[in-house]
Amino acid sequence: MKPIIGVSGTQLLNPGRGFEGTLVAYTPQNYIDTVQGVGATPIMLPVGTAEDAKNMVALIDALILTGGHDVNPALYGEEPHRNLTGIFPKRDAFDFALYAAAIEKGIPVLGVCRGLQIINVYHGGSLYQDLPAQYGDELLLHVQKAPFDIPMHSISVQTESRLYEAVGAHTRVNTFHHQAIKQLGNDLKAVAHSVDGIVEAIESADPNIDMIALQWHPEIMATTDTANNRLFEDLVARAAKAKLKLS
Repeated sequence: MKPIIGVSGTQLLNPGRGFEGTLVAYTPQNYIDTVQGVGATPIMLPVGTAEDAKNMVALIDALILTGGHDVNPALYGEEPHRNLTGIFPKRDAFDFALYAAAIEKGIPVLGVCRGLQIINVYHGGSLYQDLPAQYGDELLLHVQKAPFDIPMHSISVQTESRLYEAVGAHTRVNTFHHQAIKQLGNDLKAVAHSVDGIVEAIESADPNIDMIALQWHPEIMATTDTANNRLFEDLVARAAKAKLKLS
């Protein structure tokens, strides 16, 4: 059987015309297409309880924590900045539970954008709540106005990392995030930075945790960029290995 990749879902909290009064559970189609394209079966994991998260993780061979809402700053002991945008505390708790269950089961995890941020906060780290207001004048453009499949800025990657094996020492990435890692969490290592110093990728310093997380959106670039597609091929290979080990 193909590896089964769980893709964390979210909710459309303010649905438009045609969905009035009805919450919509979804995950972006790019994740589905990319996972299928690298030979795995994706399933969406809709937001639920901690018990739901554990039951869902029992069914999958790898986990993708997707992008979306700002992380609630109360989780890292801060008051809300004036430029904080929409938060979804129930999703924060669910993503924490998914990640914890994946670690406990011993399956690989890929975090994307918010996924990187939620992993960092889970490990005791903190975030810039709004980069333009909090980081400084040297900040690059991190919310691109070009189409999202166009790479906008460069990153430098540490050679001793899983990320280096996929994308090499330097690559260009797309970017649309106004939050980022401020204090790195415990047992994490930053393995890529943009030229302004923003952390663009992290991995676990604990050899027992198979995790890589990215501040950009590789799922949008994967169909046109070999390096970004390799990140999903690598996830599937790691999932197959974990599946064999757990069988």
